[in-house]
Amino acid sequence: MNQLADCDLSARLTAAEYDKRLTVAQQALLKLRLASAGLVKNSSLGPGFLIVVEGVDAGGKGGAIRRLVEPLDPRHFTVNSYAKPTFDEKRRHFLWRFWRDIPGLGEFAVFDRSWYGRVLVERVQGYASNEQWTRAYDEIVHFERSLVLEGVEVIKFWLQISPEEQLRRFNKRKKDPMRAWKLTEEDWRNREHADEYTAAVDDMFSNTDHALAPWTVISGEQKRWARVQIVENVVARMERALASFEHPDWGEDGYA
Repeated sequence: MNQLADCDLSARLTAAEYDKRLTVAQQALLKLRLASAGLVKNSSLGPGFLIVVEGVDAGGKGGAIRRLVEPLDPRHFTVNSYAKPTFDEKRRHFLWRFWRDIPGLGEFAVFDRSWYGRVLVERVQGYASNEQWTRAYDEIVHFERSLVLEGVEVIKFWLQISPEEQLRRFNKRKKDPMRAWKLTEEDWRNREHADEYTAAVDDMFSNTDHALAPWTVISGEQKRWARVQIVENVVARMERALASFEHPDWGEDGYA
C-alpha cells in the first residue's frame, strides 16, 4: 500500500472539467444506485454499499460526501457521522456502535469517519491501550471481510492535504461565522501531533489494506479534484460489484 508521502497533491481540474466529469459520474451513480436497489426494469436486489470516508481534519470529507449523494433520492441512502464514543459505547467492543448502521443488501450508506478511529485518534491521544489498538488491525480486517463476503461492498477512501493547506482552511473557517463550528480545539491539538498521525495512518494502510476492501488515497488539496475522484471511484466499484454479485433466491416468503 502506498504511504501518504506517495500521494500526489498537485492534481487539479479546471472548472469546466470539473462540471463535465462530475455530471457524468453523478448520472452514472444514480443509475447504478437504482439498479442495486432493484428499482429499474430487469434489475433485482443487489449488494449493499458502504462508503467509508476518512482523512485529515479539513481534508474535504463533507464536501465530497455531499457531491456523492447529491443525485440520489434521500430515501435511497444514509450518511452517518462518528465522533468520540459515548460512555455507554466505550463500555462495549469498539465495533459495536457501527453495526446498527451497516447497510443490508440493496442499501447504500456513507460513513463520515469510522472504526478507524481506534487506530488513529485513539492510538495517538492514548484513548486506547497499546494492546487494544494493535489488536484492532486484525479485528477490523476480519470485520470488513465478513461484510464483503456477506454481500456488502466496502469502499474506503483517505483524503489527504498538506499541512499548509490545512492551516489555510482552519483560518478560513475561523473567520466564517457559518463554518466556525466545524473548527474545534481538538483540530488544533491534532496538528501538534502531525508526525504521530502520519505514522499511525501509514501503519493503518499497511495493516488494513486488503483485497476485499482496499484503500484509495485521494488528494484533497484541490476540492474539485477530490470530489470528482470520490464519485468516479464509487461508480467504478459499483459497476464491478454489480457485475459479479450472485443474487440470492429467497422465495416468495423470504426463504428459498
